[in-house]
Amino acid sequence: MTTSFGGAASSVALNDHHRSQIPTFHGFRPAYASSLTRNALTLPSSSRSLSLIRAVSTPAKPETATEKRSKVEIFKEQSNFIRYPLNEDLLTDAPNINEAATQLIKFHGSYQQYNRDERGTRSYSFMLRTKNPCGKVSNQLYLTMDDLADQFGIGTLRLTTRQTFQLHGVLKKDLKTVMSTIIRNMGSTLGACGDLNRNVLAPAAPILRKDYLFAQQTAEDIAALLTPQSGFYYDIWVDGEKFVTSESPEVVRARNDNSHGTNFPDSPEPIYGTQFLPRKFKIAVTVPTDNSVDILTNDIGVVVVTDDDGEPQGFNIYVGGGMGRTHRLETTFPRLAEPLGYVPKEDILYAVKAIVVTQRENGRRDDRKYSRMKYLISSWGIEKFRSVVEQYYGKKFEPFRKLPEWEFKSYLGWHEQGDGSLFYGLHVDNGRVAGKMKKTLREVIEKYNLNVRITPNQNIILTDIRPSWKRPITTTLAQAGLLQPRFVDPLNITAMACPAFPLCPLAITEAERGIPDILKRIRTMFEKVGLKYNESVVVRVTGCPNGCARPYMAELGLVGDGPNSYQIWLGGNKNQTSIAQSFMDKVKVHDLEKVLEPLFYYWKQKRQSKESFGEFAGRMGFEKLKEYVEKWEGPVVSPTRYNLRLFSDKETYEAMDGLAKLQNKTAHQLAMEVIRNFVASNQNGKSE
Repeated sequence: MTTSFGGAASSVALNDHHRSQIPTFHGFRPAYASSLTRNALTLPSSSRSLSLIRAVSTPAKPETATEKRSKVEIFKEQSNFIRYPLNEDLLTDAPNINEAATQLIKFHGSYQQYNRDERGTRSYSFMLRTKNPCGKVSNQLYLTMDDLADQFGIGTLRLTTRQTFQLHGVLKKDLKTVMSTIIRNMGSTLGACGDLNRNVLAPAAPILRKDYLFAQQTAEDIAALLTPQSGFYYDIWVDGEKFVTSESPEVVRARNDNSHGTNFPDSPEPIYGTQFLPRKFKIAVTVPTDNSVDILTNDIGVVVVTDDDGEPQGFNIYVGGGMGRTHRLETTFPRLAEPLGYVPKEDILYAVKAIVVTQRENGRRDDRKYSRMKYLISSWGIEKFRSVVEQYYGKKFEPFRKLPEWEFKSYLGWHEQGDGSLFYGLHVDNGRVAGKMKKTLREVIEKYNLNVRITPNQNIILTDIRPSWKRPITTTLAQAGLLQPRFVDPLNITAMACPAFPLCPLAITEAERGIPDILKRIRTMFEKVGLKYNESVVVRVTGCPNGCARPYMAELGLVGDGPNSYQIWLGGNKNQTSIAQSFMDKVKVHDLEKVLEPLFYYWKQKRQSKESFGEFAGRMGFEKLKEYVEKWEGPVVSPTRYNLRLFSDKETYEAMDGLAKLQNKTAHQLAMEVIRNFVASNQNGKSE
């Protein structure tokens, strides 16, 4: 059973920011797929209300000639649903796996890596990534991951920008033990990597409010809907043992519904087929104003819409976001998602499925650089994309509902949940839980039997805390360096970095290991140019252009473009609603002050009221900013100004004012001149 591939649109001009051409792809439909005609009924599922929206027809797929496919597409086709040759390669004595298995193990939630700091023979290991919709982690799973990090990893846990754990340094011989242990302790790594839907984001805060609870439940339902069904994961890691997972009836109905030709009727993967998706696929769900999830960076962004009483009614849907790009290839680019439309709440799973199928059928499979859905939408335009999605959805989208302004929310510090309990958000630099911090965090979570949430900003939230536990927990964690947010440098609060060296095979330069020093240097620059301690900029650093730490949304993004070298991006904002632009290439790490110091200085001197650094950069324009950098000779040290009241009575002022006018000066200027002369004569011993 295999997916049929529809024809993607030929090359067209991109949006305003990307007018270059994406190379044309005409699609293909392999001969072996010709027998997989989908059911295309004329009526939608009886469980769905058509309300006042008319049904539309199922799209007809044109037959096209077989064309070039990427190597990964062939690996998937020949894998027996992501099993072969991984299942055989795992049994060999070699410390690594072959090329095909390396691609397939991603679907199981793992990447093969080696230590790039070492020279000579490669020391292979594997990174495992969990899948935790909404960032939810049970007490049992947290303690299990903590144990596994010590027993089979490098002794650290990493919190990711998609609300998951990463466990580094697992040897091939230990993979099955680690994977099966995660599965048996309420966890999973299935689909955390690979060409399918990744972890679904939602606000991590355990706030007992209808819209937050509904957003989190929706994220979990979408994750369940798009979870692979063919059993390859359990066949390999727990020898086919079945594990019961809770799925709502709505999820089962939406997955099985084939009213509009979305499914492969007889396939063990009804939505994905043998070929799965062209590339990774990312989804986030949130509520109005809460942009803790970077909603516009996802392939699909889902926003709960409520009535005046706070009761959820439906969802606004954004599509087409994505961060990855390739250096020196202008046809690749980061992109913000754009509005698609509104759907009633009972239709969200069908709408999401229709979008996924549109990408499955039309996304490019010949060149993986252009396989993300953002390129399909940039090529087609949103109107054509919406029209095709509607055919798989079976309805027209309603107009997008008006939303309030977005706001980044970190949920750090102490907060009430709404049920009498508290939650405590803890800042973790770059998401790396290690050393004394790791030991103490485990002790607190274990002692108080706490559940955990991981945030999209690489931080951690402890939930369900009794008020009487607040003081001892605060004190214990502070002693291990987990401080309340008011004691953390504001630069660190919003900063993020990807792991990069030494284990990421794609890294060009440092990120996680380099950002602590970079932030300290930025703080020193702030002090030098006169910026206050409570002022900050959103800094994100990645070791390559793939954008895992979402640097293209930062006010200041540093993207590795060579050894000890960064491409500088400017123009994002604190609320993560505008995309940055490339400002300067090949800036060596030791030269950052030459570029950033003048920018910070002129931001302080020329900004408008409450204007952030990113907004300032956008308003001034890059030509002017580069002029500041080129002519920079250091900050101008202005004389200290004091607000003194020089005149205590009207008569003295009027007399001084009269004398001042004779010299074409103000009374204040003349008075200050007299005072300075008097002080100077005293200092030189000339006073009488």
